[in-house]
Amino acid sequence: MNISEHAVLTETTLLEPDICVIGAGSGGLTVAAAAAAFGVDVVLIEKGKMGGDCLNYGCVPSKALLAAGKAAAAYKKAEAFGIHEGQPTTAFEQVNEHVHDVIAQIEPHDSVERFEGLGVTVLQGAARFVSENEVVVGATRIKARRFVLATGSRAAVPPIKGLADVPYLTNESLFDLKDAPEHLAIIGAGPIGMEMAQAHARLGCKVTILEAQTALAVFEKEGSEIVVDRLLSDGVHFHENAKVQEIKKSASGITVVYEDSVGALQELDASHLLVATGRKPNTEGLGLDEAGITHSPRGIEVDKGLRTSNRHVYAIGDAIGGQQFTHLAGAHGSLAIRSILFRLPVDHTKLVIPRVVYTEPELGEVGLTEKEAREKFGDKVQVLSASFSGNDRAVAERDTAGGVKLIVGKGGKLLGANAVGTQAGEIISMLSVMINKGMKVSDLLSVIFPYPTRAEIVKRAALSYYSEAPKKPLVRKLISLLQRLG
Repeated sequence: MNISEHAVLTETTLLEPDICVIGAGSGGLTVAAAAAAFGVDVVLIEKGKMGGDCLNYGCVPSKALLAAGKAAAAYKKAEAFGIHEGQPTTAFEQVNEHVHDVIAQIEPHDSVERFEGLGVTVLQGAARFVSENEVVVGATRIKARRFVLATGSRAAVPPIKGLADVPYLTNESLFDLKDAPEHLAIIGAGPIGMEMAQAHARLGCKVTILEAQTALAVFEKEGSEIVVDRLLSDGVHFHENAKVQEIKKSASGITVVYEDSVGALQELDASHLLVATGRKPNTEGLGLDEAGITHSPRGIEVDKGLRTSNRHVYAIGDAIGGQQFTHLAGAHGSLAIRSILFRLPVDHTKLVIPRVVYTEPELGEVGLTEKEAREKFGDKVQVLSASFSGNDRAVAERDTAGGVKLIVGKGGKLLGANAVGTQAGEIISMLSVMINKGMKVSDLLSVIFPYPTRAEIVKRAALSYYSEAPKKPLVRKLISLLQRLG
């Protein structure tokens, strides 16, 4: 059943499903699909595009644009392999077509038609609570046993003087550009800002980043510095510790007035401005107060089982604030289903959450950082590392930047890890499994990695845990004894 917000209804329609999901992004779609698979009556409500921010304005288009930039960069470094083809030229409109073609290929998986085929009732419109157990969408009322709020987030726009008076970009409008920006200024050097800076620089745009702190400040310094160095080599300009004071219109497009690291006012002229200063949970207009749901500008408050202050309502994904990742929203959706359908106890605070920046090189982390581990466990922490400069596959590909660091606790238990380099995200995925299962570095000794692969670097780092063993007198005595025994 698909009821458009433009449909003409002569009377109020009442639906009484078991579960009502508000928001058709990663988290909401996970809940709706899983519930429908078990034969549960589900209503799914979405006021915007199916697939949410990730498919339409975030992960998918940004990675498609990064792939285009990577293809352009491959031309520039081909001479090192004896290949001489000259410098690439970019048809930015065709790059834009590539981005939207990728979205179109994935779109059917998240479509209204697919979910209706699964047995889900899809309503397109804005949902609002009118009581603790009732939501309205246009002329449709929904009374459900359980509600799941998966409303996602949007770009947080800071209150900068003059910003509202100029045409600026966010992730929701950036991928509509069909002409390459002559000079793209980016406020914010988090994952979004860094990824889009590299992509546009490689596609021939001049790019300048202004960051109030340091680039990728939430990641460990040694990894973020390697990424910054690569972006510098791609031509990206950085102004760190720069506090933006005002935005003005100018002949070239916009002028950013900022205070530099020594407190002096500077001006930067650019043709386009991208605001990439974080995300804000979508909670407005939902009638949360009418439903008795506690919330704040940081998001909807939930307990460890993802329940709100209204016991009939769960909230998941970006809507609850904290770390905002598509894969985390999907994980929240899975936990919510376990709780709603099977009454199983769940605790979202125990999730092991990997985080990856998809620049080239990639930067990934999972578990505790070295600083966090030392604060918690003191001198029991060991740090094991290996560089891609010693990895045969990386050497063959002339791409040896970065490496892997393993944070190890008592008994060799893996507490955290970070990786920077090509395919770092894939390597972090493997390490996420280890940390999630409480594994030790010794568990890697019996694992055979195919040669030559970048993943071998993990075993190389793990083996360094035993580097002192051959020097220990007890070990040497044992070997000597065994030799004498024949």
